[in-house]
This record gives sequence, structure tokens and C-alpha cells, in this order.
Amino acid sequence: MAKKKFQTAIVDGREMKVSTGAVGVDTSVGSIIMDVIIYGLVGLISITTILPFIYIIGASFATEFELQTRPMFLIPHDVTLSAYKYIFSSSKLVRAFGNSVFITICGTAINLFFTVTMAYAVSKKYLRGRNIILNLVIFSMFFSGGMIPGYIVTGSWLGLKETYWAILLPGAISAYNMMIVKNFFQGIPQELEESAHLDGCNDLMSLIRIVLPLSAPVLATFGLFYAVGHWNSYFSAMIYLTKNDKMWPLQLILRQIIVAAEASASDASLTEADLKDLPEQSVKMAVIVVATVPIMCVYPFLQKYFVKGVMVGALKG
Repeated sequence: MAKKKFQTAIVDGREMKVSTGAVGVDTSVGSIIMDVIIYGLVGLISITTILPFIYIIGASFATEFELQTRPMFLIPHDVTLSAYKYIFSSSKLVRAFGNSVFITICGTAINLFFTVTMAYAVSKKYLRGRNIILNLVIFSMFFSGGMIPGYIVTGSWLGLKETYWAILLPGAISAYNMMIVKNFFQGIPQELEESAHLDGCNDLMSLIRIVLPLSAPVLATFGLFYAVGHWNSYFSAMIYLTKNDKMWPLQLILRQIIVAAEASASDASLTEADLKDLPEQSVKMAVIVVATVPIMCVYPFLQKYFVKGVMVGALKG
């Protein structure tokens, strides 16, 4: 606790003590012990969070023999690029990276478009059938048709198999994200939109010129959530893009590389010396690095929006 310094002064013929501000920090034993405990806990939590990432990065540069003999390390004894050479030896990797970028950008744009337009509509209490729509949305948060009916509808009835639409359209809206965006829109003062309507704006222009500029935190937050989901997704591509591997995203190619490495490691014809040089475990670590680093580069630019974007929408009823 900060200490205050007082100075004696005469006011209206009476002697009074006047504060001149804080001049120091309380250095009592209890305060010091509490600071040590707090900083120690925060430091311990930070270490336990960072160490796994450091281990994965270090293991991706280690030899297979070192990974088998050393249970835990941060810096490998023998640095090698064999795992990364094994990964990038695939000619499909660069094309798959471009496919993932395309799917992530287009998918995120579709998600934000449908989420924002629906959330803005149901945020208006004068919308006819609003309660019915909200109940249907809430119902979809707890129940779904399942994988097989979804495959039949998307692949057979709609004929979207072997196209990117089979990946982008079925998950165009997240019900949970839409509800939070709706709550965020409801927290925007209605007087702003009423003023825009007096100036001749309709609902669409009010959304574009008034609501969206004020919604940068929530849009950036959920835009990143959608982007991470698209970047890490491989299952939809695996079941809908079965014939044309030129359309496969990066995650599916990396999965194929891991499967190939595991199959080679289980090959009975390989000798013990061959198994020592085969980068099975290090390939898994390198795959994690290759798949994670690109999307992690986006986080620093949007980190400041996370708490504000999510909490404001979550606290409004």
C-alpha cells in the first residue's frame, strides 16, 4: 500500500494536515510475502504453459534416436532438419498450403457474412417470428442430424461432393457465435440507429455505416475463431474430396505424411539401423509446428480484441 506524506498548513486560522501525495510503497513483511507468492504462481503457470511449445519445437529438430532415448528435453543435442525435409519432400505441400489459405479466407468471409446478417436481424425485437427463430437456433446448439444424414444431404441431395462448397456451406453459421454477436448488437445504443433512420438510412445502411464500425472487437474475435476452425479442419475434406487430391488442404496432406511415416516405421523389412534414422516421432512434432505457426502469426494482431469482443457480448441479455 502506498504511504502518504502530510504537511502542516494553517487554513482559516486553524492548523491542518494536508496530503502532498504518495511517496513510497508499503514494504511490510506480509505485503512482500504476498507479492512473492503471487509472482511465483504466475511464473509457474507461465512456465507450464510455455514448456510444451518449446519441447515440440526442439523435438522437431531432434533425431529419432534422441527422441527415443531422452524422455524430455528443450534443446536437442544433435540438430537435424530430417523431419522438415521429409515433410517438404512432398510436391503437394505448397499447393495444399494455398488450398488451406483459400478455404480459410473464403470460409471466414462466409461465416462472418451469415453470422452478422442473421444476428442483426434477430437482435431487433420487432422482427416477426423472432422467438421462433431463436428457439430453432438454440435447438440446433444441442441437437444435430449426425454425420451420415449430413453426408447424404450435402453430397447426394445438394450435389456438392468434390467441391469446396461441401466444406464451406454446411458450417456457414455457428449458433453459439451468432447468439453472442446478437447480444453484442443489442448492447449498441438504439439512438444511434434511430438518428441514422432520420437521416434516410434503411436497416441495411444502418448496419453497414453504424453497427459494423462499432463492432470491430466482436468481428475480429469471431473472425479469428472461424479462421482457426477452417485452418485446422481436415475431416470434411477427407470425406467430401475423395477423388481430387489437388484440392486437399494442408492439414489433410500433413495427416497423410504422418500415416506414411507410421506405416514405414511398422515395416517389418526395416532393420534397427533404419528405424533409428526414420523420423517418425520428429515428423509428428514438425507437423505440429508447420500447421500451427502460420495461424499463430495472426494472433498478435487481434489479441487486443479478444476480451472486449467476447465479454461484452456475453454479459448482455
